[in-house]
Amino acid sequence: MSDFLRVENLGIKVGEFSLDGFSLAVGEGECVSLMGPSGCGKSTVVEAICGLRGQWLRSGTMVLNGVDITHAAAGARGIGLVPQDVVLFPSLTVREHLEFGPRLRGWKRGLIKERVENLAEGLGLESLLGRLPEGLSGGEARRVALGRAMALCPRLLCLDEALSGLDEERYEEVLAMMGQVMKEEKMTTLHVTHSRAEAEVLGDRICQMVPV
Repeated sequence: MSDFLRVENLGIKVGEFSLDGFSLAVGEGECVSLMGPSGCGKSTVVEAICGLRGQWLRSGTMVLNGVDITHAAAGARGIGLVPQDVVLFPSLTVREHLEFGPRLRGWKRGLIKERVENLAEGLGLESLLGRLPEGLSGGEARRVALGRAMALCPRLLCLDEALSGLDEERYEEVLAMMGQVMKEEKMTTLHVTHSRAEAEVLGDRICQMVPV
C-alpha cells in the first residue's frame, strides 16, 4: 500500500512542550489509530497536519496525496477534522450544517442535495435535518459534526477523540455508524483515541506514541 499521507521528522514546539522526529505514514483508504498517554502530543500532531498551528512547526515535512502541504493554508489541504469539543453553529439546522462546506465551495445544488441525503442516511440523521443544535443529544451532535467534516469528501479525515464524553449507549451507537460510513466512503483517516477497543473497531492499524 502506497503512502497517501506521509509525515517525516516533524518537530513541534508549544510552550514547554516539544516533539521531535515524529514520522507517520497512512495508506490510501486506510484508518490509522494514533494512541498514547495524555500529553504525548497526539492532538498537537493532528492540528499540525490540519494546518491549524503552523506557528508551532519547527521542522519536518507533510505530504498528502503527493502534494507537499507542510506550509499550505488549512483550507487548502482538503482535510476534514472532527475535534474532541464539538462546536456547531447555533443558528444552522442539521441540513444547513451538512450543506455548509459544499455551498461555500460552490457545488451545484443537485450535488449538494445528493451528498446531504447520502450522509443523512448513513449517519441516521434523516429525521433530524430540520433541527437546530440545541435540540440534539450528544450523540446526534457528534454525528452532525462527522457529517459536516465528511461533506466535502475530504482527502483525509482526522478524528481527534471525536467520541469522548458520550454515555455508553450513545457511544456504541455512534461508533458503529462511524465505522460503517468510513468503510463505505473508503475514507483515509487518522484517528486519535485513548481507547484500544475503539481503535480496534475503527483502525486498520494502531500506532503507539511513546513520550521521550
